[in-house]
Amino acid sequence: MRVLLARHGETPWNAEGRYQGQEDIPLSPVGEAQARALGERLREMPVTRAVASPLSRAKTTAQLALGHRAGLLSFDEGLKEIGHGEWEGLLASEIHTRDPERLKAWREAPETVQMPGQGGESLQQVFDRAWPALLRAGEGLGADETLLVVAHDAVNRVILCHLLGIPFRRLWTFRQAPTTLNLLEGDSVGQLEIVRLNDCSHHTALFGEAVHRAL
Repeated sequence: MRVLLARHGETPWNAEGRYQGQEDIPLSPVGEAQARALGERLREMPVTRAVASPLSRAKTTAQLALGHRAGLLSFDEGLKEIGHGEWEGLLASEIHTRDPERLKAWREAPETVQMPGQGGESLQQVFDRAWPALLRAGEGLGADETLLVVAHDAVNRVILCHLLGIPFRRLWTFRQAPTTLNLLEGDSVGQLEIVRLNDCSHHTALFGEAVHRAL
């Protein structure tokens, strides 16, 4: 089986460097263009099944990427972005003023951080819902079938850390750009290997800048 694990396109809050978490922020015009570019890249690729986070930025990215195949799309709450709690909507500079120690830990030891306030999550909590969601999405797929999953930065990172066999403290050692593709292959979800990581060549040159600012 093949799994195309994608991240949603850019939003206005991504461009501004705001932490959006589970706030339902739509794609920006740039993000829509990125999603259409992803769709063009996937146009000739057979997709058997498609599952996305229900947040509109992931939902719209998946719909634009699938084009006429959007009827394949279903949604799973387990793929929603990490709940940033009281950080949602804030710039990193604002968090630095209000919650500097936690922000320092988030950058240096992210596995130790519980996001503050109602709805705030840890990376382990994200993994504990995202991994079962991936298992559900891939259940029953055959060797030559392809699954498209469109999720979020933290969701993709914890899944990829797990597949790489590295701890969540190394979360920031690779990137997940807007509408990036990660290609995974294996006999089942539990046996996936990473073939391509953070591939965004459909909208960014090899040495181009493809990052977001809310880290």
